[in-house]
Amino acid sequence: MVHFVGAGSGAADLITIRGSRLLGEADVVIYAGSLVNPELLNYTKSGCEIYNSAKMTLEEVIEVIKSAEKYGKTTVRLHTGDSSIYGAVREQFDELDKLGIAYDVCPGVSSFCGAASSLKTEYTLPDVSQTVIITRTAGRTPVPERESVRSLASHRATMVLFLSTSLTETLQEELLAGGYPGTTPVAVVYKATWPDERIFRCTVETLHKTVTENHLTKTSLIIVGDCMGDKYMRSLLYHPGFTTEYREATR
Repeated sequence: MVHFVGAGSGAADLITIRGSRLLGEADVVIYAGSLVNPELLNYTKSGCEIYNSAKMTLEEVIEVIKSAEKYGKTTVRLHTGDSSIYGAVREQFDELDKLGIAYDVCPGVSSFCGAASSLKTEYTLPDVSQTVIITRTAGRTPVPERESVRSLASHRATMVLFLSTSLTETLQEELLAGGYPGTTPVAVVYKATWPDERIFRCTVETLHKTVTENHLTKTSLIIVGDCMGDKYMRSLLYHPGFTTEYREATR
């Protein structure tokens, strides 16, 4: 059996209870060493075989899993955050399906959730933004033209950008061209929820300068949007003048 496990947003204790249990039961762990906090490996049992997939190809990962299955071992494939977001898991699922190897998925806390907690920010504020766009800037891996940052920026929703810290000159241009005012708040969160987390606040028009001056190149999320501003409408859910299924309006 193979368990795909989301490692959480960074801090070792932000993995789910199920995820930590599966790590503790695993005979083999293949973890995304370039992004996963190595402290998570402390959950593994003595004698567990550990592989760093940062140094492996897809084919090598599958060979390790095939070998484990041959000897009746349980494998955990440990991905950063939640594996459904930029996890490159679909290609692994397809290979395991071809081989008839059973697998399941344990969700994790994505770093975009971890960043919100560090920023003490709500991404979806009434009358400001009710949409969160998770995307990335086109680089060595292309992005479909219909999903370009420029086209998505036209909505002026809350935008969370992965894998884009080394491309902020282009990103800033695209955000401005797409419609975000230069004064729109931006936060760059380096290693969200890790012990060495750092937060840099700026605006769209100062994004590139902020990133370059602080020598940020990777392992950072960029959050763009007025959700980090001061103006918003109070939620009706808890408003005394709003009737819900559970209580009547009092005024």
